[in-house]
Amino acid sequence: MDPCHNLSTPHLSALCDIADLAALRVSHPAFTVCSGSCSHVPTPWNRHEIPKCRGENIWSVNYSLFSGDAALGVVNADAWILKLGENDITDLQADALNLVPNVESILLEHNAIKTIHPQAFSGAVHLRLLNLERNHITKLPPRGFKDLLNLRFLMLGQNQIGLLKADMFAGMKNLSDLDLPLNSLTSLPPNAFKHLTSLKVLDLSLNVIQRMSPKAFTGLQQLMFLNLDNNSLKTIPAGAFKPLRSLEMLVLDNNLLSSLKPSALDGLDNLQELYLRKNNLEQLLPDVFSNMPKLSQLALSGNRLKTVNGNMFIHMPNLRKLHLHDNPWRCDCNLSSLVQWLKQTKAALSPRTAMRCLSPPELQNKILSSLGDDKLLCHV
Repeated sequence: MDPCHNLSTPHLSALCDIADLAALRVSHPAFTVCSGSCSHVPTPWNRHEIPKCRGENIWSVNYSLFSGDAALGVVNADAWILKLGENDITDLQADALNLVPNVESILLEHNAIKTIHPQAFSGAVHLRLLNLERNHITKLPPRGFKDLLNLRFLMLGQNQIGLLKADMFAGMKNLSDLDLPLNSLTSLPPNAFKHLTSLKVLDLSLNVIQRMSPKAFTGLQQLMFLNLDNNSLKTIPAGAFKPLRSLEMLVLDNNLLSSLKPSALDGLDNLQELYLRKNNLEQLLPDVFSNMPKLSQLALSGNRLKTVNGNMFIHMPNLRKLHLHDNPWRCDCNLSSLVQWLKQTKAALSPRTAMRCLSPPELQNKILSSLGDDKLLCHV
């Protein structure tokens, strides 16, 4: 995924400055090489006539693909892109890229890749972007990316990866964006990302993650954006996010969370945006968000909240936007502190008219902020 792609939640615009992909693609001649099935490749090759190799039934990426007549003298190019998407490639063989040491971007999306040789990327020391989206990859080779010392973007979305191990990402000290949405991950083991010390963006959305180790995010001190949208998390272990001291946006929408303990959110001192929409949250402890002084946007819509202590929001001085609609609010005396806060706050609410009582029957469908204390009663 492009770091500026559209998400189900707003993305931090600052993350678009991590690297300018457009500049990467046009700052050098966009050379492409392919196998003999590209019949329209000019001979001799004029660098300004780029051969198109998408959909050319290439079935393997190996050393011979870039040697002999197929390479057409491109090996000495200063920097270039390999566009091999939408073919029938099933494997990436050892040393496939040794003859193209200056390649900066490899696009292998929408193929049928199942296996990656541990030495497939040997020699590609200048590679900055690798797109392997929409393939059939079920596992990543141990230390398979260790030669990609300068890789910044790794796109692995829409595969069938079911397991992560720490050694899978060894050597990738400069990676800034790791995209793993739409895979088959069920858990996050300890130290899964410990080698990714420069990572800024981690997208784990649309998996089936049920469990995470308290040490799953060890080493990610520079992470700014974590997307866990659309998984199956029921609980978050205490201290799981503690290593994420630079995190600014956390997306936990569309999970199965029924409760949150303050210890689950420890360490998020720099968090600015927290999304918890469409979970099963039934209550919020008054101090659950107390350790997030920079929080400016909080989304709690689509849960099972019946009452919330409004005083919890008084201690969020930077709160600018709050989403509380689509909850089954019980409008009685226990909700009075929230109603009072709603009337006084300058924060943008999502929208006020969508925050309505479900019970008691006489107040059903009433707008929360329209209620006076004389309506918010608790019957003995």
